Amino acid sequence: MLQSVYEILSQTQRQRVGDRKIVNIFDNCESAQRRLVLVLPQLGDFDSLEYIWWIQREIDRLKSAGIAVRAIGIGDCQSGEYFCKFTGFDPNWMFVDPTGELHRQLNLYAGLTTKFPLLSDGQSAWVNLMLMCAGIGSQGTLKEVFRGYKGDRNAPQLIGDDEIIKAKPLPPLKGSFFQWAGGRGYQRPFELATLRLRNMAEVLGNWQAYVPDASHMTQRGGTFLFDAQNELIYEHCDRGILGFAANPSYPLSFLLADQATKQKATNF
Repeated sequence: MLQSVYEILSQTQRQRVGDRKIVNIFDNCESAQRRLVLVLPQLGDFDSLEYIWWIQREIDRLKSAGIAVRAIGIGDCQSGEYFCKFTGFDPNWMFVDPTGELHRQLNLYAGLTTKFPLLSDGQSAWVNLMLMCAGIGSQGTLKEVFRGYKGDRNAPQLIGDDEIIKAKPLPPLKGSFFQWAGGRGYQRPFELATLRLRNMAEVLGNWQAYVPDASHMTQRGGTFLFDAQNELIYEHCDRGILGFAANPSYPLSFLLADQATKQKATNF
């Protein structure tokens, strides 16, 4: 008999970044009204960093709505520590899975896995990753890359006017700079692309920490939301790079009570 998603997750123990203990991933969130589980790709992946950026953006609303968040990413404890320091994500909510075993248990998309002659597993993964970045075996990736450059009027403004963004090799940019590309109040052209460039600079500058084993780089993740009765009420399984959300304009729209405003960052 096949296990349900909840059965698999409820039996999963992984190393928690905050105290480096191996515990159940639902530890300390038994009384939550809802439990949001993010099974992330490699912690140095675009998707992982961008998804947690959205979580941090709305963390106060998540807490007030009684939603407990748990994230499991591919990497080791050092990966998790770098990740949490950069993103601000609570290390007590972050767990690491060095080999992506949980991803396979949940039957999440592994991405391209072609083995190339004369190349190691890690080198083959690099080739497969580059193919996926070009849209091969990676549903919706190119469209999402272009959205980061051209802007999105259905998405909220991402960078505050007074916020300073450091995304090497660009000079530090103030959020108000993006007004010149299209005004205010929505995702302006180049705004998301700049945040992605910042993420890339962070990972490349600390590559060995974020990606201790490159052979798992193509593995994709998934999102699972449970109610207080442990019923799975929302599920999204990634089908490509930058495909972590069903609604890219506002990735957390599935948590909104008012679906009429799901593409606006208003309230839960």
